[in-house]
Amino acid sequence: MTTNLLKRLESSVAAFRLTLASLSGNITRTLEAIDAFESSGKAGQVGDYLDDIDAFDDDESFSGLDEFTVGKKVQISLADMDLSSWRHDLAADLALIDNLLESMRQVAPADDTKLQHLLKLINDKIDQPLNPGNRKVLIFTAFADTADYLYDNLAPMALKRGLHVGKVTGSDAPKSTLRKGYDFQSLLTLFSPRSKEKAVVLPDEPGELDILIGTDCISEGQNLQDCDYLINYDIHWNPVRIIQRFGRIDRIGSPNQQIQLANYWPDISLDEYINLKERVENRMVIADVTATGDDNVLTAKSSDIAYRKEQLKRLQDEVIELEDVKAGISITDLGLNDFRMDLLNYVKANGELDNVPFGMHAIVPAQPGVGLLPGVIFALRNIHESVNVNQQNRLHPYYLVYIGNDGEVIADHTEVKRLLDLIRSSCKGKDDPIRALCQLFNERTRDGRNMQPYSDLLSQAIRSMIEVKDEKDIDSLFGGGRTTALTTTIQGLDDFELIAFLVIEGSTA
Repeated sequence: MTTNLLKRLESSVAAFRLTLASLSGNITRTLEAIDAFESSGKAGQVGDYLDDIDAFDDDESFSGLDEFTVGKKVQISLADMDLSSWRHDLAADLALIDNLLESMRQVAPADDTKLQHLLKLINDKIDQPLNPGNRKVLIFTAFADTADYLYDNLAPMALKRGLHVGKVTGSDAPKSTLRKGYDFQSLLTLFSPRSKEKAVVLPDEPGELDILIGTDCISEGQNLQDCDYLINYDIHWNPVRIIQRFGRIDRIGSPNQQIQLANYWPDISLDEYINLKERVENRMVIADVTATGDDNVLTAKSSDIAYRKEQLKRLQDEVIELEDVKAGISITDLGLNDFRMDLLNYVKANGELDNVPFGMHAIVPAQPGVGLLPGVIFALRNIHESVNVNQQNRLHPYYLVYIGNDGEVIADHTEVKRLLDLIRSSCKGKDDPIRALCQLFNERTRDGRNMQPYSDLLSQAIRSMIEVKDEKDIDSLFGGGRTTALTTTIQGLDDFELIAFLVIEGSTA
């Protein structure tokens, strides 16, 4: 709860104000329930008097409310509570929250420095576009309440300038200043008409959106490259999400000569903000430890905070590529979403892969110009589930390693997107084997009876993963947070099973 209050305060006046009002209402109803119970003796549950937390659970916006609403998930009878102490604590909380709420109610949009700066930023962009004639602006926020607040205050300004504004969140219906109502996809099409082929999809709509406000519900898989200016009105705690947002406009085939990213960072130093958040979270985790008996809860959090701090600091000074983010995402995240869709389409067309035998392989020609050098790409599976130290491998428990014929590592298991790109470029759309290469492979391996060269390369691939882990362990000794040295080890080939491999052949003769 405290962490979410901090995040909402950093996001917008409106989000913080609405949160305080909801908390005040919950506490007031709970105090009334206590009074009614003591006067009547009628049994009741704590959760009967609290708001439904789902009402706040938009785009992670208030996922921590259940930390306050005791009795929603675990029903607690008022008869079992120390009502006197609880009433005293609730009354103290209510007084504090109501004082904060009264102060926040006095902050009008004209007094909101952050909002006024945003209005100026947008006006400047419209007056001096990055690319000729492009007035489009994409604004991201983590909270639907903030999106509503921005829409209400940006729409009048935009209409005066002959522009249209749209808003999409995961919690309510899309909205725009266009006269006709449109669904989620239609609004995105109106915002990026070129990339989404508006002339085909919405030929009867002459207007389009110039400013789009949204939460991360539009972050994944959407091509909005008509836009050249993206604003993060609040900074998501996960740096991957920030990079994913920028990926909506930073795309191959963009018509823009230049694009720009503007981030609104907290009004304190990043170290102060992250350390404050860490202290708040750790206090809550310590409370959990006393209940669960788990003495290792803080380990993962400490390493995660150190990682996120490092990446957020980089994002203050540069726009980094998703591949450069060292940890914390999976195959379902945006950086690998295209590959996930390839897999889903394949399964839809050909059925599940559960019965495919291990050890399958294919042979493709080398393409040095795109980085596809002679060697082997191995697909492995870790059988122990414990090797993914510090989340260095984004596909865990599966591993990809690219070894050259000379035994040198071309791409290690942490370079997932690069490896998948190489596999896709060499294999996708090629349904038939390349006979000349298959014949050469069969001759060299005596029709698969002599696989020793590839066994040696497989052993080298495993050794390379051990070396990468050793390097990460050493780095962790000198970095922030806890060290991973001596915590989990890769023993060798016995830790893995071979799923498949791709041979990159350097010659055809």
